[in-house]
Amino acid sequence: MGSMSTPDPCELTQPPSFDEFQRQASLMTSCTLLWKELTDHFTSLEQNLLKKSDAIKDKIKTLETQTKTSLNSLEERETTIENSVSIAIRKVEEAMKAAAAAVGTSKSEDAEDNPEVDDSEGLLLRLKSFCVKMDSLGFWGFISSRKKEMDVMRATIPIALAECVDPARFVLEAISEVFPVDKRPDCVNDLGWACVLMLESLIPVMIDPILGHSRAFVTPSVKKTAKEIAETWKQSLDERGGIENVKAPEVHTFLQHLVTFGIVKDEDFDLYRKLVVGSAWRKQMPKLAVSLGLGDQMPDMIEELISRGQQVDAVHFTHEVGLVERFPPVSLLKAFLKDAKKAATSIMEDPNNSGRAQHLAARKEQSALRVVIKCIEEYKLEAEFPPENLKKRLQQLEKVKIEKKRPAATSPANKRTRACNVGPMPPAKAGRITNTYVSSFPTPPTFVRSPSHNTQYPPPQYSVYGHGNRSPPVNHYAAYSPEAAPHSPAFTYPGTPPMNYPPPPPAAAYGGYGNGMSPAFQHAYYR
Repeated sequence: MGSMSTPDPCELTQPPSFDEFQRQASLMTSCTLLWKELTDHFTSLEQNLLKKSDAIKDKIKTLETQTKTSLNSLEERETTIENSVSIAIRKVEEAMKAAAAAVGTSKSEDAEDNPEVDDSEGLLLRLKSFCVKMDSLGFWGFISSRKKEMDVMRATIPIALAECVDPARFVLEAISEVFPVDKRPDCVNDLGWACVLMLESLIPVMIDPILGHSRAFVTPSVKKTAKEIAETWKQSLDERGGIENVKAPEVHTFLQHLVTFGIVKDEDFDLYRKLVVGSAWRKQMPKLAVSLGLGDQMPDMIEELISRGQQVDAVHFTHEVGLVERFPPVSLLKAFLKDAKKAATSIMEDPNNSGRAQHLAARKEQSALRVVIKCIEEYKLEAEFPPENLKKRLQQLEKVKIEKKRPAATSPANKRTRACNVGPMPPAKAGRITNTYVSSFPTPPTFVRSPSHNTQYPPPQYSVYGHGNRSPPVNHYAAYSPEAAPHSPAFTYPGTPPMNYPPPPPAAAYGGYGNGMSPAFQHAYYR
């Protein structure tokens, strides 16, 4: 058997090589880095857990606070119900007494078809009379016929509605004539403004006198009716061809109806957004959007308005929700002016508008300038965007427009006009010349002969204009007489060469007058 080889003792005691040392060093470095990475990871996990724990604790505290506040509010509501009911009962009793007092004067008031209201006090008394008697149709007719007094009624309608026994039902009955469906046989004029005015005026009337806006006085039956009205209007959208075919006043009335009665639905937010963006040019839309709960969607809505070229509307929305830094208004207004200038240029280049191109382009630019100037003044942007140059440009366009409308210049003989509106006056010096006559009168109209004109009138023997001429009496109209022409083949004006005249027109052309004078002269100077 062969013997096994034994290792050399020198080999066992040989020190490790340099490569082995480097390998061991790199391994130690890797372990150190891995340990540090793991330590940092666990440290971050611990910190995240601590943050989440603190957030959960804060939420728990917030919920406890909200719960406590809600319980306190419920207790306050419960304790104030009696007081609120007593206040409501007192108002009803006062309204009943006022109604009883108004019964005696109702007949005399009804006898007047449409009494004139000269001042705000008279307007308030008239509105109160409708509210006391719960005459919703009369109330509606009275308001809808006075659009010019809308600013005054905006302050008086809430005071008048406070006299109603049930203001919410009263307003719903009043606007039912046109909302949710217009019941008029002939929808000549739009009455959406009256609906919005009533719905806006109803909000302060329904506020709880103790809790304020947190509770509104709306009975369950009225709220149910309001919801049914909203659903009816939404269903009518398909019948009218969708949102694009709905008029802006109807949209405004619908949205204000939702806000007034507090019947906003979360599942209809997409519909509300489309309606608001489609009617964003209306002044109240930014506030309505916030009241509808669309505040979180405002940035997207503003971007949509900008993409549509409605930068001015976007400025109104940005100021309403405080997004001025994100959407600078000055840059939006400048972009709007730039787009308007491009639109005006395209109108000028359009061959289909060759006749009216310049007028349409100037009108487009004027409208844009007015809107931007008004926006600058409304939001106090004069320091960032001075409007002086815009106003100068607007004045230039208006000056060009006025010059185009100015009539063509007339001859000096036609500038002087008679006070009796019969025709232009003769030249100023014609009355002082005895041997000439310059006719500046229009062709005399045809008159029906009167029996009182059967006699011949002698020619006047005094100056035509009554200037006291010293010359001998001369018949200034003899040369103009239609009867002189046939007897004188070479009939002449005084001081002019002979001229041949055509045969005179028939007597009917001069109204049958035989005095050698056109009726126009007789009517102008001798009446």
